[in-house]
Amino acid sequence: MLELPTDLPADLVPLSWLLGVWEGSGVIDYETADGHLTGEFAHQVSFSHDGGDYLNYSASAWLLDDSGARIRPLVAETGYWRVARPAGAEDAGPGLLPASAPGRERTVDDVEALRNAEGGFDLEVALVHSDGVSELYLGQVRGPRIDLATDAVVRTAGAKEYTAATRMYGLVDGHLLWAWDIAALGGELASHASARLAKAE
Repeated sequence: MLELPTDLPADLVPLSWLLGVWEGSGVIDYETADGHLTGEFAHQVSFSHDGGDYLNYSASAWLLDDSGARIRPLVAETGYWRVARPAGAEDAGPGLLPASAPGRERTVDDVEALRNAEGGFDLEVALVHSDGVSELYLGQVRGPRIDLATDAVVRTAGAKEYTAATRMYGLVDGHLLWAWDIAALGGELASHASARLAKAE
C-alpha cells in the first residue's frame, strides 16, 4: 500500500508512487563494436522531495560477481524530475532570482489541467552522471508507468561516446521495474540494462 506524505505539493501527485528508496538488482546486456557486454549489478534509487514542485533523484549501481558480491561501483546519477508546465512570474529563477509576482499554492485542479491528449502528464527529467554525461529527458507519466527519451545529451571532453537514451519505469506488484536503452560507443539505440527494485524505505 502506498503512503503519501501529507505535505506533498500538488505538482508531485502524478509522480508520488516513486517516492522512497528502492533497492534491488538488474542485468546489463549491451552490444558494442568491441563486443557483447553482460553482467549483473546492484542498484539503489532514491526519490525524495523538499517542498518544491520537483522530485530529487539519486541512483548508484555496483557491478556484482558470480556470488552476488559488489565488485566495483558503476555510474552514479543525480537529478530532478518534474511535471512539465510553463514557468510563470510566480516561480523563482533562473538561478537565484526570486519570483517577480506573488504566488499561490497550486491545487490538484491546476495539475489536472496539465493532462495531455493521452491522459497522462508530460515530464521533464534532468540527470547528471558521475562519468561526465548530462541528459535532458522528455516523456510522460500515465498512472504507474513512465516513458522517457532524451531530448539532449551533453558530455565532458573526457566522457565516453553516448548520444541518446530511453527509459521506462513501472510499478508492478509493489516493485519498481525499469529498463534503460542507450546509443553509446558507436552503437545504435538498443537495450542496455533493466532491473527490479523493492521499496527499502
